[in-house]
Amino acid sequence: MPKYLWQVAYTAQGAQGLQKEGGSGRRKAVQSFIEKAGGQIESFYYAFGASDAFIVADLPDATTAAAISLAVNATGAVRLSTTQLMTPEDIDVAAKKGIDYRPPGGAQR
Repeated sequence: MPKYLWQVAYTAQGAQGLQKEGGSGRRKAVQSFIEKAGGQIESFYYAFGASDAFIVADLPDATTAAAISLAVNATGAVRLSTTQLMTPEDIDVAAKKGIDYRPPGGAQR
């Protein structure tokens, strides 16, 4: 299954909810809806800085990841940024694909 990284930034409303249910309570709620979507959480960490949490999950496909992102962001409690992750072997395959690209103003490569 493809892996996705979520960077989570809580709004004031989301931070208030987090204060009520705590970090482990929130992780349990996230784990539940990810599993219902056919996925599995690999890791879940809270952090300081621009992002309040980092979550890595395996999901069936990109449309499931997009559906989760839409549902979460629509609540207004968090700002969720989704990144599809790739393995080193995925990059090996990509590096072997020949792409005929010409940069702006440059010669054909």
